[in-house]
Amino acid sequence: MPSGIKQDGKQAALRQNGALNPHPQHVTDRLFQENEFFDARDLVQVKYEMLRRVRVERVPVSQSAAAFGFSRPSYYQAQMAFEEEGLVGLIAQKRGPKQAHKLNTEVLDFVVQAQAVQPVPGFGELAQMIEERFGFPVHPRSIQRALSRRKKNV
Repeated sequence: MPSGIKQDGKQAALRQNGALNPHPQHVTDRLFQENEFFDARDLVQVKYEMLRRVRVERVPVSQSAAAFGFSRPSYYQAQMAFEEEGLVGLIAQKRGPKQAHKLNTEVLDFVVQAQAVQPVPGFGELAQMIEERFGFPVHPRSIQRALSRRKKNV
């Protein structure tokens, strides 16, 4: 198999699994420059080698972080994640809420009941009703998306 095809498949797999390094060009470490086993696009491998370099080879944190394209705070975040979770901790985590934390079942049930009356309120009006009833703001588009997800799951 030509190496270009294999590499594209690997890149797609890394992206799909949250392990694609967004800045592989910043990795200047010699291993990643000289040995094809080391792939600067593989974020987990890059972070692991950065941590190993400090712990095993006693390279200063600032020097190791720079060679692998990271800041010192990023090094310490990776170190903590690795100590707590092992290699899995080195996979980039999605930031922000993991689910519709405001639009829980109680709020969506309220929305469905509000939509049952005539005239049917628009999403902007529903957002105002939610804020009045539950005490927090919700974007009208968030309500629309939550209702679409709920219909798909029913």
